[in-house]
Formats: sequence, structure tokens, C-alpha cells
Amino acid sequence: MDYIKSIEDAQLKESVASFKVGDTIRVHAKIKEGNRERIQVYEGICIKRQNGGARETFTVRKNSYGCGVEKTWPLHSPLVEKIEVVRHGKVRRAKLFYLRNRTGKSARVKEQIR
Repeated sequence: MDYIKSIEDAQLKESVASFKVGDTIRVHAKIKEGNRERIQVYEGICIKRQNGGARETFTVRKNSYGCGVEKTWPLHSPLVEKIEVVRHGKVRRAKLFYLRNRTGKSARVKEQIR
């Protein structure tokens, strides 16, 4: 069992942005199209973080042309270039699935002043 942990620890990134559920974040992801590679920015609210270590994932939700879009990334993936925190949200729960049913002003998360 220690072998698995040592292999997983080698896969972890050295520096990961500290963000929590409810924060608005920008994910800079590498996209490969044919033989070219580019970086695409995906901005939205982090609605969940789960697992831990090398298996940790986070889900970001945004509204694109009136339609809700969610995308889940592994936190330590080499395809995730960097994560920027745009604003810190003030929430009282770990999973924000209630945002899926909301539209307009009620779908917003209050900003936490730090």
C-alpha cells in the first residue's frame, strides 16, 4: 500500500492555487487541436471539490449563452496549466448543487471580503 502512495505523491503538483467551493475561478487548460496546442480559459464558480491527493477533482459551473455548463477537472492534471481565483465566495456548504436550479440574480454567490 505504501508503494501506491509513493507513486501518487510523485504525481502531485508542487504549487496549487488555494481556492474553496463558492470561489469564482479561472482555469487555464491546455487544448490540443491536431498538432497545435493552445491554452483556453474557463471561468466560473467552483461548485464542488472531492477526494484528495492525486485523485482530487473540482467542478466549475458557468452560464454560456443562457445555458449552464459544468466541467470537472483533476486538480493535479498536467492539462490544467494554472488556476486563478477571481473572487472569493461566501458559502455555508460544501457542494453548491442548488445553483443548478437557479437563474438570474438568485444564481449569484455573495462575495467574501478578505
